[in-house]
Amino acid sequence: GDREYSFSRDRQSAHLSQTGSIMAKPMAKEGDVVPSIVFKTRTRIPVESENPFDWKDVTTEDLFKGKRVVLFSLPGAFTPTCSSTHLPGYEKNYEAIKAMGIDDIYCLSVNDAFVMRQWGLKQGLEEVGGGA
Repeated sequence: GDREYSFSRDRQSAHLSQTGSIMAKPMAKEGDVVPSIVFKTRTRIPVESENPFDWKDVTTEDLFKGKRVVLFSLPGAFTPTCSSTHLPGYEKNYEAIKAMGIDDIYCLSVNDAFVMRQWGLKQGLEEVGGGA
């Protein structure tokens, strides 16, 4: 079959087909609609247990529809630059970002929910509801 690969470079997204041709596509920009996807999330539940979490499906519509949202991504939790610069920068500027009419700020990474939770706690972030 025809294999397809995607990669990002210099603020553009590119598509590489098996034949080797490259077609550049612009990356997402302000005002774009986020594709409809279902995230498998871990949500805290009110039980006394070693594992007080349950699986919950959260859609992009649940997170983004009708909202102004900042979505930033990181190469990985617990990496030196992400831990010392990237995440702290958003945390430091949280109130200023919210003052610009932003409803929510989300961090996306390649890590699973368990790693992201532990990293957030280690970074001193407060756990909040919402399951994402």
